[in-house]
Amino acid sequence: MKITILAVGKLKERFYKDAVAEYVKRLSAYCILDIVEVADERTKENLSEAEREIILDREADRILERIPEKSYVVALCIAARQRSSEEMAEWLADRMNGGNSHLTFLIGGSVGLSARVIQRAQERLSFSPLTFPHQLMRVILAEQLYRWFRILRGEPYHK
Repeated sequence: MKITILAVGKLKERFYKDAVAEYVKRLSAYCILDIVEVADERTKENLSEAEREIILDREADRILERIPEKSYVVALCIAARQRSSEEMAEWLADRMNGGNSHLTFLIGGSVGLSARVIQRAQERLSFSPLTFPHQLMRVILAEQLYRWFRILRGEPYHK
């Protein structure tokens, strides 16, 4: 199984980089994980709706051109279905058994994902109704991927 995390923006803080690197290392026993970063747009406080749409549109162009061909695409969105880790492990197994050899998870920038990007995805997934920094979301997703694989294999970790 190949998994791509396609994220807007770079990880800046060392602790985020270290955490993601640790999960990339752990996940190497289960899948090929590729992290692709696309440039984010500068944002200011109190964006107008028009400014927000311009940013989303520019970032969407970058995201859409980097989505791997023939991958099953999942957009991470607050306004989407939430599942437990056990349910997501089953979901992952279903994707693998259903012939999806490549999954791509999309993480938007500080203003989210454009409607064009969300429409391109085959599925939307929410980790919480809470808003997380997009850099932290990368860590959370990597940890959850590791957890899902461990659950599938019946290996200790998930409690």
